[in-house]
Amino acid sequence: MYHVHRRRPGYRDHHRAGLIVLATDHFSAHAADYARHRPTYPPELFAWLARQCLAHDLAWDCATGNGQAALALTDHFGRIHATDFSAEQLAQAKPHPRIDYRLAPAEASGLADHSCDLVVVAQALHWFCNDSFYAEVRRVLKPGGLFAAWTYTLLHGDPELSAIIRDYSINTVGAWWPPERRWVDLGYRGMPFPCADIETPDFEIRLDLTLEEVLAYLRTWSSTQRCIKETGVDPCVKLGERLKEFWPAPEARKTIAWPITLRCGRVE
Repeated sequence: MYHVHRRRPGYRDHHRAGLIVLATDHFSAHAADYARHRPTYPPELFAWLARQCLAHDLAWDCATGNGQAALALTDHFGRIHATDFSAEQLAQAKPHPRIDYRLAPAEASGLADHSCDLVVVAQALHWFCNDSFYAEVRRVLKPGGLFAAWTYTLLHGDPELSAIIRDYSINTVGAWWPPERRWVDLGYRGMPFPCADIETPDFEIRLDLTLEEVLAYLRTWSSTQRCIKETGVDPCVKLGERLKEFWPAPEARKTIAWPITLRCGRVE
């Protein structure tokens, strides 16, 4: 949710360590809904990351949002430093005695040099994949420390559902996606990265959801929120009518999956 970039109207300036950090905040206004309706990540992902680390003293969860990844990391690391630029998002985070939540931009963690065994960015690197952040990653990681970033791509289910959701993403709210979203659509392929990639397994989020739960998730999209703000119309109302044709009953649950793209590398 942050960038180091030239000053543009509509951006908030924050001066940290000589940087002008310009924050594009797509989620604070609906932080509570984001916390309730965004899917959580599979435990196997965090177990695999922990096995790749040389030590398990400190992990930094950058752009932690409401702390989903930070909480999962407590199963494997002694301390978690969790930062986000959005005070509203951090207000939704669940407290934990070994998580230190801090309001901070990605480029200024506040951590000591070479203090981290792992740095993770969950579903957010596309907002700030810049040289300033990567310099911060290299500064705080121990030699041989692991950097990991992941994103989940468009949800899918049965063929009818998948086709309608894809049409919604492209043709209904496509004009309201921020430009950085293209990295998600590309599965982070070709995106700048601070170290050489290592091979990673395939992971997937899989949940059984009702129609209303699917629509609630889609309302957390930045594109849906921008569409509502600029048009005054909730596009999910019409989408819900389309999806009802393929839903056996409102309370019925369908299996929904989000493929995860994971990129990892070591800082030497």
